[in-house]
Amino acid sequence: MKAILATTYFGPVQWYQKLNRFGSVLIEQHEHFLKQTFRNRCIIATTQGVQALTVPVEKTPSNLPEGRLIKDVRISNHGKWRSEHWNALQSAYGESPFFEYYEDDIRPFFEDRWEYLFDFNMAITEKMCELLDIHPHITLTESYQNSLPFGEGRGGALDFRTIIHPKHPQPDPDFNPKPYYQVYQERFGFQPNLSVLDLLFNMGNEAVLYL
Repeated sequence: MKAILATTYFGPVQWYQKLNRFGSVLIEQHEHFLKQTFRNRCIIATTQGVQALTVPVEKTPSNLPEGRLIKDVRISNHGKWRSEHWNALQSAYGESPFFEYYEDDIRPFFEDRWEYLFDFNMAITEKMCELLDIHPHITLTESYQNSLPFGEGRGGALDFRTIIHPKHPQPDPDFNPKPYYQVYQERFGFQPNLSVLDLLFNMGNEAVLYL
């Protein structure tokens, strides 16, 4: 069984669950870029509650009224978003059990520069799979995969591109987020489906068992 996924920036636990559980995964690179999704944002837990970290992207050129394909979206280098994201992670997870263990693996994503968001996300995905010790078979779409009802993807694939969403998640019978240890759990209670970084920094090499 295959899964069709949208690209993500340090995607949520639900997204990595699909990488771990499906024998084959298609990542869509021919869809139009959608704002306010996991394609360029992740959600972390902080001392003030949950916080969204968003990668800024360059504006859509005026000659592309229908939008850009996700594979063509360029990261904006204006501002200090890289250092801001890294500082936010340090502040949020510096006291977590495994932050120091993994920080040297994660920091380069906030020091080096990628031109394209999709390439950046794929590099993150590769590193996170390595750290989680999961080994998905990932391929990229060669053309846009038409959206179909859940469970009716092409060739027996399940389509999660719109189901996994930060603001408007849709039902996913296979995802039941069970609690795991979180730094701020006593203050806010368990926060489900945060960035996979939350799971990694709090659970370490046991994170794969949760997936």
